[in-house]
Amino acid sequence: MTYSSYFDHLDIPAIRSDHPIGPDFLATFSGMSRDALRSRQEALFAKVMTAAWKVPFYRRHWGAAGVEPGDVKGLDDLPKLPAYDKSDLMGSVEAYPPIGDFHGLPDNGPRIPLIFQTTSGTTGKPQPLLFGPRSREIQSLLLGRLYLLQGLTNRDVLHSVYGHGMVNGGHYVREAVNHWIGAPLLSAGTGIETRSANQVKLMRDFGVTAIIGFGDYIKRLAKVAASEGLMPGEDIPIRVISGHLGAETAATMAEAWPGAEVFDWYGVGDTGIIAGEITSGGGMVTWEDAQFLEILDVDTHAPVADGEIGDMVCTCLYKDDVFPIIRFNTHDVSQEVAASNSLDLPFRSIAGFMGRSDNMVKLRGINIYPQGIGTLLAGEYSVATGEFYCEVRRECGREEMIVVVEATDQDEALCGKMEATLRTRLGVAIEVRLVSPGSTAKVTGIETRQKPIRLVSAQ
Repeated sequence: MTYSSYFDHLDIPAIRSDHPIGPDFLATFSGMSRDALRSRQEALFAKVMTAAWKVPFYRRHWGAAGVEPGDVKGLDDLPKLPAYDKSDLMGSVEAYPPIGDFHGLPDNGPRIPLIFQTTSGTTGKPQPLLFGPRSREIQSLLLGRLYLLQGLTNRDVLHSVYGHGMVNGGHYVREAVNHWIGAPLLSAGTGIETRSANQVKLMRDFGVTAIIGFGDYIKRLAKVAASEGLMPGEDIPIRVISGHLGAETAATMAEAWPGAEVFDWYGVGDTGIIAGEITSGGGMVTWEDAQFLEILDVDTHAPVADGEIGDMVCTCLYKDDVFPIIRFNTHDVSQEVAASNSLDLPFRSIAGFMGRSDNMVKLRGINIYPQGIGTLLAGEYSVATGEFYCEVRRECGREEMIVVVEATDQDEALCGKMEATLRTRLGVAIEVRLVSPGSTAKVTGIETRQKPIRLVSAQ
């Protein structure tokens, strides 16, 4: 059998030509026109389509919609192809175990090396994630590109609270940092991998200057540090935080870690990074040289008007080796924003992650995304710690929702004020229940999960 390693399948100069990083990125894209960008996108998309037609999943999925080779000649024809989501991929796994038929791996003969991870299983059974060497390395480069623009260097000491095991996230960011930044990385993981109290001591002892991971847990580490007698910003002088803010805001994170510049970014396990902030609080720039992003209406799947909220549907313009991704519906919702960027890039911007459409709760005809409620209340009320969860129950034939909020004050009048705020801001009555700090941890799993649970159904 012919032997080949991961590195034998990498053409680094070609990768850096298609997707530049560092000074080459700015030299290539600063000042570029949208037409010139579209030309680059079309060339990459043609290669991805060629690879996808060889994949049984796509031949079956597209054939059922009456699409044949040649019907899609470019990105303008993309809407001819039906979107798909995780349920379609899991259906493939069930029909063709153990890893489905949404890959281009041959049944017989030589195979290229395969990188195998899974999703976290937040929305159900973990899904296989498959990468070839080229797609894996480009995915890592794209994240490394963002980290560099956010100011990380190989002189930083990075603390990562992404989970490991079978979950993709921790391994992905570790490769991005090791391969494209070259900074020492403390791969601490979640609280179940390395106890939180131990994490903050490691951060102090090894001189950590940046934290990467999910905002909920990063903020919690500040509280743990204080409980251990360590002052965030002084004993642990963090200068950069980069991750997924979720229910947190840059302001609340900077308050928890004084002196830190805070950046948000967005991606999913299948696609890797899609967009990120290059200016703190400045909107997320979409890496359009690698990702073609559509925002579609949650119900009709038609393109939304500019600025409207919808599902993010992604086509990866670089995944042409193992697992092509064409019109993958993430079911994460966002909106395009009119945000200029200081680097004069031709790329559009999005607001970032605003919730999940499959976690959306419809109350009296109004769509409510639970993920945003914690941010809303923490921004209005200083006594709210930012920890919360939403409980949905059915009463008298309609759904009702209670928000369980951690607060340092559980005064009944304060509870009423929060309910009034939610009614004004969201247009629907939602009950608020205040609990003491730490009380929601058993439900949310803040200590053990990368992504805390924010929505539960009443028993």
